[in-house]
Amino acid sequence: MKTITLSEDPAEIRSVFEQAIDEDVIIKLADGRQFILSAIDDFDVEIAQTRRNQKLMNFLDQRARETQTISLDQVKRQLGLS
Repeated sequence: MKTITLSEDPAEIRSVFEQAIDEDVIIKLADGRQFILSAIDDFDVEIAQTRRNQKLMNFLDQRARETQTISLDQVKRQLGLS
């Protein structure tokens, strides 16, 4: 994910940003390409960065496919807690 800091605040762009506060805005260019502008907070950024962590996503996919489980009692015995 890339962050771009704007040094100017043109009125036309400011209006688009204000609209994006309340709902996502689709921006269409003359050549047909489309982009989405959405207001985010720090948690949204963290989620997006986590989703881009391919190693973590692969690990979670692998864990989701596992069918064998260990009961809490088994874990306690293995740790010497019971």
